Amino acid sequence: MKQKIVIAGGTGFIGQYLQNRFLEDGFEVVIIARGNRYVSWDDTPGITNALNNAFVLINLAGKPISSKFTEKNKKELIESRVSTTHTLGNAITKCTAPPQIWINASGAHIYGTDDQKPHTENDAPDNDFFPAIMAKEWEDAFFAFQLEKTRQIAFRISIVLGKNGGVLDPFLKLTKFGLGGKQGNGEQKFSWIHIEDFYRIIHFVAAKTGINGVINICSPSPVSNAKLMETLRKVMKAPIGLPAPAFAIKIGAGLIGIESDLILKSLWVMPKRLTEEAYSFKYPALEPALENIINEDS
Repeated sequence: MKQKIVIAGGTGFIGQYLQNRFLEDGFEVVIIARGNRYVSWDDTPGITNALNNAFVLINLAGKPISSKFTEKNKKELIESRVSTTHTLGNAITKCTAPPQIWINASGAHIYGTDDQKPHTENDAPDNDFFPAIMAKEWEDAFFAFQLEKTRQIAFRISIVLGKNGGVLDPFLKLTKFGLGGKQGNGEQKFSWIHIEDFYRIIHFVAAKTGINGVINICSPSPVSNAKLMETLRKVMKAPIGLPAPAFAIKIGAGLIGIESDLILKSLWVMPKRLTEEAYSFKYPALEPALENIINEDS
């Protein structure tokens, strides 16, 4: 009998990659999402049935963060995460055979935008930066459930790099058209994870029965924005890369409806718990990760 993986909010860039990889590795995969092809968020009995006898539940559900932080959007961003987490937790309490593991997404932005030092799981959440406040409310909703038969792990996810989607796409387009220089002063930190390591970490924590609580999902090699763009130009063999000053980033971000702070502020975290548990990264360094994503077929 195939082990069952349930991915909530599994129609996006990360969810589709995970679905394909789990299917390749012989698992049964069930998706909870909007749309007729999936178990609907409105179908409470269907969600409970999907979760019964599941090996792992992975919750990625939530409104994309790539928006302006207006009061309306902030409310929707938080509500879309908290409400779906409540739905899943309540469904688990009704299961006769609940999932063995519940992995709930969170954000590495929970530590704020401090660029004085990298942050580990030992550091406290920031109280001022909206994505940090959102991540804290998400985790509070998750850990409010005390489930005796289901191990709970919150993934504090950094920037996920992979093919055909995600944050990397706009950087690739800028570099292709000669605009792949640093953004702002280029000193802001960029913590990242290759999407294949994201998949492998799920298997790793599932096998390590002592792991629960919060885990930073990031490579051990964060870089500056300037180094990110330099590496992109090298991998793409781009001869030039014009920089974008901060004022231009702010104007451009406003025009496309996102927050410039997500580009101009640091995201600087380290995978302390994964390192302590001896997880072996397939892509610990940025250049090989980008080579795989950009130049390799697999």
